[in-house]
Amino acid sequence: MHRSRPIAAALSLALVAGPAAAGEPARAASTGGVTAAFGNTVKALYPDGRYQWLWFKPDGTWEAFGRRGKWSSGKWSQKAAGQVCLKQSRPVPVPFNYCTAFPAGSGVGAVWSSKSMEGEPIRVTVVKGIQRPAATGAAR
Repeated sequence: MHRSRPIAAALSLALVAGPAAAGEPARAASTGGVTAAFGNTVKALYPDGRYQWLWFKPDGTWEAFGRRGKWSSGKWSQKAAGQVCLKQSRPVPVPFNYCTAFPAGSGVGAVWSSKSMEGEPIRVTVVKGIQRPAATGAAR
């Protein structure tokens, strides 16, 4: 069961990307809300005070650093308007997609409450630019 934790961490962040940032209307039509995350950082704050980070790329890949200090990555796709699906390939390939809706009206600076894949409440933010967790210790 512990093998699924990196994907659970990353997948819970799928809830965070919002509609396209200003100046990207063409991309918004083709990829939905995930475009707000391109070149930015998606962060989720958990009840234990730790964060996770997720980065979506326009090439259909994602990378994440979970709150337990583990990296994961994979591919994202869009199944329907306003819905993104993630499939983890590293560190352990997972044989299923996790799909979730994106909140309407979110983008850089947006903050909202959501739930992780495990059902924990999280506070989600799309932060401008690429932010990386500190090299030392946990994802705080």
